[in-house]
Amino acid sequence: MNSVGSIIMYVIITLVMVICSVLAVTTRKILRAATYLLFTLFGAAALYFMLGYEFLGAVQIAVYAGGIVVLFVFAVLLTSRPGDNSEKLTSKSRFLGLVAALAMLGWTGYSLFARSINYAKLPAMDPQTMDEVGETLMGSGIDQYLLPFEAVSVLLLACIIGGVAIARKR
Repeated sequence: MNSVGSIIMYVIITLVMVICSVLAVTTRKILRAATYLLFTLFGAAALYFMLGYEFLGAVQIAVYAGGIVVLFVFAVLLTSRPGDNSEKLTSKSRFLGLVAALAMLGWTGYSLFARSINYAKLPAMDPQTMDEVGETLMGSGIDQYLLPFEAVSVLLLACIIGGVAIARKR
């Protein structure tokens, strides 16, 4: 990201992500919130593509922007009417939300600051091939992610079954 055009695109994408993120949590229409979340996730994928992480950008689009948002919208449509507004937050809920948001902002700032200080101390990592990435994601050994991947798939299946069960009771 050395050119002026790259910096301008970065600023535009991050502004769109920030605006869509704020709109996703402040809108009272749940389908609009899902749409804003989708735009935020597409923005993250665009940043990955700008940084040269094509595999990670494709995974972001396929898994998050594709799968999870579709699952979210599917669950919302099963459990409520699409045009319904969400309830207004009480003052206590707003206060707790503000406290949680400020705590997360502080934690994120501290993490970024601590990482930037320790960044020079980290050893250089060799780039991985696609075979190594695939083996890490789908392997069952130490530092491999097959078991967590399957646990998440079972959790998503349970969410779908719960959404269908709730929808049938209505």
